[in-house]
Amino acid sequence: MLIHGLLAASLALGGAPASTTQAKIDCTKVKCLALTFDDGPGTSTAKLLKILKKERAKATFFLTGKYVDQRPRLARRTLAEGHAIGNHTYSHFSLRPRLEEEILDDIQAGQEAIKRATGHTATMFRPPFGHTDERVLRVADQLNLAEVKWTGTTLDWSLKDKKKIAAKVLGLAKRDGIILMHDTVPQTVQAMPGVIRELKKQGYHLVTVPQLYGGKLKPGVSYP
Repeated sequence: MLIHGLLAASLALGGAPASTTQAKIDCTKVKCLALTFDDGPGTSTAKLLKILKKERAKATFFLTGKYVDQRPRLARRTLAEGHAIGNHTYSHFSLRPRLEEEILDDIQAGQEAIKRATGHTATMFRPPFGHTDERVLRVADQLNLAEVKWTGTTLDWSLKDKKKIAAKVLGLAKRDGIILMHDTVPQTVQAMPGVIRELKKQGYHLVTVPQLYGGKLKPGVSYP
């Protein structure tokens, strides 16, 4: 209840959640990496948030609207604990085969679900499966959303093995990288304590996607 109260008070004042306050990291000067998690909030999300808090790491969560509606408290908690959240559509269907108005409707519904749950208007969007085109970007621009993809994907949903997922993340890690994972895969969450510690040993600062780009993501532009 305290977390929710702090979040509500902060948002009412137009600010960021109180617990997001942290030293600014300049990724032009230090080695940064963004860990990102899709498809939640899920049954393993709370455990992941606990791990991230213990390890003092920040991440980016691309939330699916229908699951935000099912677990609004987890969406609020994710934001309150200083992580970045983005829109992963409402229904999680491939956007490319859809009519433009269907694309707009589903992304907009995702926006509304996040807003209802957290009071936050998402400024980032990730297309399900990475399926995008000029129409998708046009809709993203219309909704003031930057499109965020990735530099490497773990395919953790198919591996479903803690050691293999850990090895995959470490193999994909590179400066200014964006790694795609899923907080809906329990083995991914299980791998995170060791992965985070190893990445820190390698000199990485684990930041959110907005931090990676100095807070300057532009609507209608696809990153990276």
